[in-house]
Amino acid sequence: MADRDPNLVVSGLSGTVTQDGVTVEVNIVRLEDEPDWSLEVVNSSGTSTVWDDQFATDAAALDAFRQAVSEEGMTSFLDSATVIPFPSR
Repeated sequence: MADRDPNLVVSGLSGTVTQDGVTVEVNIVRLEDEPDWSLEVVNSSGTSTVWDDQFATDAAALDAFRQAVSEEGMTSFLDSATVIPFPSR
């Protein structure tokens, strides 16, 4: 019998946030058999920003998002116009 993949637990603190004319989707999730939470922010273009650190609680993950917005602003989640192309050969 094959092991099943663990279910993904989505925090009730996840949701859409709009501020300063920028809307993002805040995803706070964990695997059912893991205690720590992950934080991902997805902008309207589908670009994802994922925190390297995990959080002991879903509230701590939401606090990290709020701190990033406070320090860097919502525009930090927008796609940058700066594109660095791979060198051609």
